[in-house]
Amino acid sequence: MTSFHMEPRRQSKSGSLWSKERDGPSFRNTQHLVATKMNNDRRSFRNINKKPGLQIWSINDMQMSPVPARSYGNFFEGDCYIVLNIRESKYSTQLASDIHYWIGKTSSQDEQGAAAILVTQIDDHLGGLPVQHREVQGYESIRFKSYFKNGIIYKKGGVASGFKHVVTNSYNVLRLLHVKGRKNVIATEVDVSWASFNNDDIFLLDVGKAIVQWSGPQSNRKEMLKAILLAQDIRDRERGGRAQIGIVEGGHEQDSPELMKIMTSVLGPKPSQLKRGTPDDQADGMFTDIIRLYHVYEQSGNLVVQEVAVQPLTQDLLLSSDCYILDHGGSCVMVWKGKNASPAERKGALNRAVGFIKAKNYPSITRVEVMAEGGESAMFKQLFQSWTEKGQTHGLGTTHSFGKIAKVDQVKFDVMQLHARPELAAYHRMVDDACGDVKVWRIEKLELAEVKPRTYGQFYGGDCYLVLYTYQKAGQPQYIIYMWQGRHATQDEITACAFQAVNIDNQFNGAPVQVRVVMGKEPRHFLAIFKGKFIIFEGGTGRSSGAYLDSGVKLFQVRGTDEMNTMATEVPPKAASLNSNDVFLLKTNHICYLWYGKGCNGDERVMGRSISDVISRQEKQVVTEGQEPHEFWISLGGKAPYACGREFEEEKPAYSPRLFECSNQTGQFRMTEVGDVAQCDLDEEDVMLLDTWHDIFLWVGKLANEVETRESWRSAVEYLRSHPAGRDPDTPIIFVKQGHEPPTFTGWFNAWDPLKWSELGNTDLTTTDGYRAPGGPTSPIPFYRVHGDVSARRSNPSSPSTPRVQHFVPLSPIRNYSPTQPRAKAFSPEHLLGKDPSELPEGVDATQREVYLSDEDFENVIGTSRADFLRLPKWRQDDLKKKAGIF
Repeated sequence: MTSFHMEPRRQSKSGSLWSKERDGPSFRNTQHLVATKMNNDRRSFRNINKKPGLQIWSINDMQMSPVPARSYGNFFEGDCYIVLNIRESKYSTQLASDIHYWIGKTSSQDEQGAAAILVTQIDDHLGGLPVQHREVQGYESIRFKSYFKNGIIYKKGGVASGFKHVVTNSYNVLRLLHVKGRKNVIATEVDVSWASFNNDDIFLLDVGKAIVQWSGPQSNRKEMLKAILLAQDIRDRERGGRAQIGIVEGGHEQDSPELMKIMTSVLGPKPSQLKRGTPDDQADGMFTDIIRLYHVYEQSGNLVVQEVAVQPLTQDLLLSSDCYILDHGGSCVMVWKGKNASPAERKGALNRAVGFIKAKNYPSITRVEVMAEGGESAMFKQLFQSWTEKGQTHGLGTTHSFGKIAKVDQVKFDVMQLHARPELAAYHRMVDDACGDVKVWRIEKLELAEVKPRTYGQFYGGDCYLVLYTYQKAGQPQYIIYMWQGRHATQDEITACAFQAVNIDNQFNGAPVQVRVVMGKEPRHFLAIFKGKFIIFEGGTGRSSGAYLDSGVKLFQVRGTDEMNTMATEVPPKAASLNSNDVFLLKTNHICYLWYGKGCNGDERVMGRSISDVISRQEKQVVTEGQEPHEFWISLGGKAPYACGREFEEEKPAYSPRLFECSNQTGQFRMTEVGDVAQCDLDEEDVMLLDTWHDIFLWVGKLANEVETRESWRSAVEYLRSHPAGRDPDTPIIFVKQGHEPPTFTGWFNAWDPLKWSELGNTDLTTTDGYRAPGGPTSPIPFYRVHGDVSARRSNPSSPSTPRVQHFVPLSPIRNYSPTQPRAKAFSPEHLLGKDPSELPEGVDATQREVYLSDEDFENVIGTSRADFLRLPKWRQDDLKKKAGIF
């Protein structure tokens, strides 16, 4: 283990461990000035709102100056900011909070030092529970970016230089914004010149009363839509909804002569060639670096930082009396403050993390998180093999595990309740009560061989099986295909199993959910299908009859408390296989012993007797642990030590889910984390990976291509394999298609709209560019109107010659606005919002412009889904329309 010394309380010199946020006399002077000002004016802290929401302050003259809400997302490069976000937690009754201090690239050392000190003081004011984050311009964390759905704007200068934050209805503006990013949009103010342009990105020329969007020839549709939303946001918040927005397609400027007059009057004539752009945000690293844990403690007046462990980490390494630094491969440094650590240690944690970065020669842009014991971030907890929340009684319930054997709470399932409350279905991993229709096939000679119903539930470790489960939801059939892989099955059989699953999937037009199940890792719903009669035999099946081959001594371990979670697994017939927590069945040629361990309960014994009737029709003899007859031990080859004694009961925490976008729209496959788990972040052009810890979901959008689908599956396997917490590589991977999401998936999202995609693709226009399982039907994609003509063109970054689309107007039908209202044609927002009635497209009702927005644009403009909007009272609808600029 390595260690090094730090001197946090002594004056720093050149080459010390501290960055410029903590730099010797300058830092001490800053600390004194900030302390003096805060002692003279405590109103800054008294005005902090402790209710859920976002609050932002800029650092001005060493003090916190509130930023008006209309300016949120605008950051001056010469300033530092403090961002406080308080939110409700789905898994706790306690509010969760994050404090970020943002460092502009041209901000002063004094401002940076003041921001670091003020963050620590706010943390104390809020009880020490918020997670502290250090953010550097251009390298912000996913969580920070998620606060600003319409994008972040970097503005030149700073408040101290005389610059002001947004002034509503001000038209004295001339600026050029360089827009990048598909999920998290960043707009940087650049020189107002053609030299700032490139062919790959999008630029907004803001002249006050007009905002002109120029889309580079190589930019894609998603980037264009995000830029439009940013332009609308600028218009509505800064110009009171009165500025005009226009779009110019790069390479087709002649199609927009009026808009080009505005651009050339400011920029001059457009040059014949523009430079190439730089790549978009790089994909997140997928745990390719080693995770290291360092112990921070004082020794002889110095601060010692000593490495104590590498991945996988365990929670018991963290002692409440001290502080720790977790080094996430240099990409992020996390500091954990024990509740019994000294006050000086806790207050100086943020600065120690910055010092650690410099001591390790990491880039100054390295992200920093600081958290107190009991207030750990979801990412921090996921870096440990297991994490127990002491006294956890909140959430949807508590799941326990005992020793080596998992115990699942007995829950009575109400089908209607599961569908009405999908969060319950997601938590319990149950789509229904498992009373639907079942059909089972075994892979024989790489083909499907139907299994006789009387042997359903009898699986063999040397084989692979397909289980098709059909259930009803709102009167419509739903399908799940389980691909069960025996531990001893060959690779050819496993491959054939996946291929045959695709064939069955195609028979139902891609509607089934596909679930990979590895032997011994069966999901709860899979077990429930077989009503307490699920048995795994060793070896391959008897091909002729498909029945269990009765020969020799067999030992089975039985786990489960009811028909919903019981299974029996054949184990080696020797004493070392026994476990005091469970029921075991020992089958010989003459008798079947029911062995009850001391740790099992009455329900487990009942299920053991029930499943024994399937395994053997011989006479049953009950044997209690410690009272075994000699014949029992003789059948096991003699008495030997085995696991005995009831193990400590611990809780399994409810891990916060994480969502990743899997896309190759930039020409290279990338997997990028999305800040929130929200339905609006599911992009129909991509594959999304949802990690709920116990399951991995791959959601396939209707426009996702085959490369994204294939690479996403490989990335999911690699994601599990390389996870620093030592995740189980056999964690179920569940394949979900857009429009066919089960409640076990939708339950992880707040306010899921089941009708969001219900009518996508109901158009006469089709193409072969959508997702298609090999040999199956193709999913149709929506088309777009170009100056009144229908076009099937879709932006493709790998095909520079692809024709450009000037105005994106979805032609796929939208849902009815009201039961009495006819279906309306959809138009893009720039054709509807901020326009006089005479400027609206023909046939559009000026009093109900929102009716003519597509579902996606509706949610982005109004701020809620169409379905949720229609449930609101009229006055509330009018209020939302007014805020969105719909008059």
